[in-house]
Amino acid sequence: MKYGTDVKVSCPERAILEHVTSRWGVLVLAALHDAGTLRFSELRDGIGDVSEKMLTQTLRTLERDGFVRRRARPVIPPHVDYDLTALGQEAAGKVRALAAWTSSRVEAVAAAQSAYDAERGAAPSVSV
Repeated sequence: MKYGTDVKVSCPERAILEHVTSRWGVLVLAALHDAGTLRFSELRDGIGDVSEKMLTQTLRTLERDGFVRRRARPVIPPHVDYDLTALGQEAAGKVRALAAWTSSRVEAVAAAQSAYDAERGAAPSVSV
């Protein structure tokens, strides 16, 4: 697969990329990569600021794509555990690398944003 101005990303690739790099997709993959197996409530609490609906949708999408495994245990009340598949581990590793790079470059991006805003005499629109 090649990205650039001459080659468009095909629909399946684009959909998968959107699932993995969505706001909640990144956080779910990272949380499961760091913790291993988590219950829904642990995952929700670990991510923070995610609604149950969005977390459920994200988990279902990642499960359908083969990144997340859902295991329901037949107890009362029901317990559902989530962990990463081998494919999910691979994707999470890539996402974690990007997250680590982003974290290490926050100051450089903030400086670039300030320089951009100063050049154009505009108020900052988005800040880090």
